[in-house]
Amino acid sequence: MALVPVLDLRPPHNDAGQAQMPSNLEAEQALLGALLYDNSAYERLSDRLTGGHFHEPFHQRLFTAIETHIRKGQLAEPILLADEFKRDPAFEALGGLRYLADLVDRAPPAANAPDYARAVYDLALRRELIRIGGDITATAQQVGDSEQTARDQIESAEQRLYTLAETGETTSGLGSFSDALRGAIEMAAEAYSRDGGLAGISTGLIDLDKMLGGLHRSDLIILAARPAMGKSALAANIAFHAAKNYAWEPQPDGNRKTVNGGVVAFFSLEMSAEQLALRLLAEVSGVSSDRLRKGEIDASEFGRVRDASMEIQDAPLFLDDTGGLAVGKMAARARRLKRQHGLDLIVVDYLQLLTTGMSNGVDNRVQEVSMVTQSLKALAKELDVPIIALAQLSRQVENREDKRPQLADLRESGSIEQDADVVMFIYREAYYLGRTEPRLDTPEHLTWQEEMDKVNHLAEVIIGKQRHGPIGSVKLHFNGELTKFSNLARDGRFEVR
Repeated sequence: MALVPVLDLRPPHNDAGQAQMPSNLEAEQALLGALLYDNSAYERLSDRLTGGHFHEPFHQRLFTAIETHIRKGQLAEPILLADEFKRDPAFEALGGLRYLADLVDRAPPAANAPDYARAVYDLALRRELIRIGGDITATAQQVGDSEQTARDQIESAEQRLYTLAETGETTSGLGSFSDALRGAIEMAAEAYSRDGGLAGISTGLIDLDKMLGGLHRSDLIILAARPAMGKSALAANIAFHAAKNYAWEPQPDGNRKTVNGGVVAFFSLEMSAEQLALRLLAEVSGVSSDRLRKGEIDASEFGRVRDASMEIQDAPLFLDDTGGLAVGKMAARARRLKRQHGLDLIVVDYLQLLTTGMSNGVDNRVQEVSMVTQSLKALAKELDVPIIALAQLSRQVENREDKRPQLADLRESGSIEQDADVVMFIYREAYYLGRTEPRLDTPEHLTWQEEMDKVNHLAEVIIGKQRHGPIGSVKLHFNGELTKFSNLARDGRFEVR
């Protein structure tokens, strides 16, 4: 039977005035024929191309079958594939085995397969753009009938366009278990390639990495503490360590693959960008942030600060200190950053300062925080990056004799615990012990001083929830002058329960 003739790529119009979807069946046939003739051509194709990008429904199923055979190490050729489609009405309508044989007979050289794949992929994007444009137009015309505001519609359109640009599809929908399994194997292989190291981004803190396995993509990580415990400092330490150690390698399609560290977006709703940068300068230079702020440094210390600034100025750490930021705007800025520079980690300081951006508001603050945490989790999955969100704890911690925080202490919403993949707390005994100092020149003060010396630079990170691993506590060293957390130089640093 004759193959389907090539279609004009320009969108013609039918009698009803509707533009036909752009497609090129001959390019699809050429690509499928090249793959059937030479299975090794599949290795030259972009990973982005899927069966869903073909316009002809049978071609979608045929490409998926070819892909499955090749990935299993099996031969993908007409006779074997014909047996799979013997109950497929479309296969029989096209001519059955004869159609597959014609694809092979007319196959172009395998070297041209990537060119046909690009044409198929590009036309699929064009068809999806037409659908998105139609949806935007239809939604925008529903004045008074739609629950979405114009701003909501813009954010929704931006999300769909971002997803289309990143994945070639606007929604993932239902996927096969084999696709999910392949992703899990890739994650395990990545960890194995690091000699049993981390599958995620390193925090720079050895014992915390052992407990977490690094910061995993698509995870929402809550870092909670009472004020003055150092949660902003710990988040900044982790963010800066990731940015400072960023390394990448080029991919065949021209993209960059992060192999260490990452590009970091730090949304600081509480501190200004300058205050955050000052903390990082203090950490790298070893000069107290308080003395830096007051200018109480000598010439040699100023030289260290200058050298530190030169060392870290090119780190891919992007700061946004917009106060009262709406979670929708934050998502839009994160999407833009990922498109322009890449993105591997997001830090939000802190969660309760984010808003939903809804002018008429929600019923109460608890509901609003719930919506924020749900949005953050959705964003982590959409961008495929870990998000560290800082959170305040309620005052009920102060009323207990044991002031180590618990999950029940999370302020304003139980959904924080529910939506998070990991919940961590910071506890520094020195903070509470320092407020019970007895009078000087008393036996009690000597005892107090001994206890203070033991815990003065100790901090504890308590992992209260972790979907992928154990809960427990990690001991860290804390330098208050530099607002810096670091590894504790002793054995038995962490305990698992």
